[in-house]
Amino acid sequence: MASMKFMFSLIVLLCLVFGFCSFTSADIYRYKDSKGIWHFTNIQKDTRYTLYIRTKDKKPAQYIKEYEGIIKQATQRFDVDPSLVKAVIKAESDFDHKAVSRKGAQGLMQLMPETADDMEVSDPFNPEENIYGGIRYLSLLLKRFKQDKTLAIAAYNAGPEAVETYGGIPPFPETKAFVAKVLDFHKEYASSAK
Repeated sequence: MASMKFMFSLIVLLCLVFGFCSFTSADIYRYKDSKGIWHFTNIQKDTRYTLYIRTKDKKPAQYIKEYEGIIKQATQRFDVDPSLVKAVIKAESDFDHKAVSRKGAQGLMQLMPETADDMEVSDPFNPEENIYGGIRYLSLLLKRFKQDKTLAIAAYNAGPEAVETYGGIPPFPETKAFVAKVLDFHKEYASSAK
């Protein structure tokens, strides 16, 4: 029992010293081998590992604070409204940097692999790279649609060609819902920024 307490204390200490648990939830898994040696990992890549410590998930508001600096730098660089970026992130991934959609979009701003490549994002699950790439892409869409936020948001979801083909928001239920959701979140973030 004393060795279990020691192991738990050691894991917590490692998390604090090396920051393993500081960025997002980082569950710890373990297994005991045939020689009685405990093995620990934060990625369950082997069925022998079982959950040992479950860290609490953070609320989106906590992530907003963590990503605030990155969002501020990138929005200044690409001249995009920070409230709009937060709204897109909230609608796309709910601030989960590990999110993956059914269609293969990845990370906070749900970049498709081709878009990530075009925006020079080598690791879409890296929050800084994903935010910079997503904001860069959003800025290009805003320029393409003459700063019309509604069309840029629709293009972010359905692609700019679809918006141009339909001369506005494409008649796709997913895109219509996405645009409405982002605009609602945008109002919320813009009013709280005042």
